Amino acid sequence: MQVLVVNAGSSTVKIRLLDAGDEVVHRVDLAADRGRPEPGALEDALAGTGPIDAVGHRVVHGGPAFHGPVRVDDAVLAELDGLAVLAPLHQVPALAAVRAAAEALPGIPAVACFDTAFHADMPAAASTYALPARWRDELGVRRYGFHGLAHEWAARRAAALAGPGARTVVAHLGSGASACAVAWEGDRPRSVDTTMGFTPTAGLVMGTRTGDLDPAVPLWLVESAGLGPDDVAAALDRRSGLLGLAGTADMREVLAAEAAGGPGAALAVAVWLHRLRAQVAAMAAALGGLDALVFSGGIGENAAGLRGRAVAGLGFLGLALDPDANAAADPDGETDVSAAGARARTLVVHSREDLVIAAQVRDLLDGPAAAPSPGGAVDRWGWSR
Repeated sequence: MQVLVVNAGSSTVKIRLLDAGDEVVHRVDLAADRGRPEPGALEDALAGTGPIDAVGHRVVHGGPAFHGPVRVDDAVLAELDGLAVLAPLHQVPALAAVRAAAEALPGIPAVACFDTAFHADMPAAASTYALPARWRDELGVRRYGFHGLAHEWAARRAAALAGPGARTVVAHLGSGASACAVAWEGDRPRSVDTTMGFTPTAGLVMGTRTGDLDPAVPLWLVESAGLGPDDVAAALDRRSGLLGLAGTADMREVLAAEAAGGPGAALAVAVWLHRLRAQVAAMAAALGGLDALVFSGGIGENAAGLRGRAVAGLGFLGLALDPDANAAADPDGETDVSAAGARARTLVVHSREDLVIAAQVRDLLDGPAAAPSPGGAVDRWGWSR
């Protein structure tokens, strides 16, 4: 089955056509300001892909209803439209891509694959907010977690590289960023805790998103500072994070400004690193220890200097880097950058959400393939079994 994967992120739309052996036979990356490519660009990209048997879409928020992949129909779209307010940077462009693909590829089955699904059975202690029962039970306010497709891939690769059952913290670092604690139940990776919450605004400092914030701050801004709720909500998602601290959401530009002596950039990097170290440590605590830390995502895979600075403050977890291996890490592959003798491994893993999505599409439409497990040979998806 040839599967077209459409991954609408907050800054790009990635289109990959995978053949039956999961080789990428067509690829397009579209720049997308706030997840929206130029008018007509997505339709043009979809028109030139070649034979397609199914389309798999990354959808960030599945809410309480969707805990696994689902074939898209009008009822599913209506349910997902209702979640757009919880993930405005992602849900709206993702659903626009679903509709554009359906128009460009009539009659081709479409499957939604959810970032929240990987976290759906987190322990109650990790997923539950200390809120009134009605909010939790009737309104569905809980920690959903995101980046699940990326976290699952990275965890499976960590098990192949660091050994079956490795207690793994994945730091998926890009324009959006989150950390996840992953344990194993037999051959199944399980999210034990994660940094994002009810929405993808929570957790680590991101390109334009604030990350964790005292919940009283937005209320104070509305009630006492006279700001409108819509302006506050937009600022938390679109004008905060690195952009709010350093004037740019691009970490490459922030690092260049820091090297040039810019005080705002230096503060931005310091805040970013402080939050990252704190949250990695918290994830390790949720696991009762650490066997592997995985860096993935655009920043995690490419910024060797930031990896080094982050791990330098995490030696108490048994982490230490080999400077030469770290500098030479392949951002498009997988590299163990651990120092000799380090108690816990540090890995750099190129994120392959497309392979996870394609596997979920085939399992849903054709029936499950052999279940991947954390040790042994590598299967067609690059997962060990």
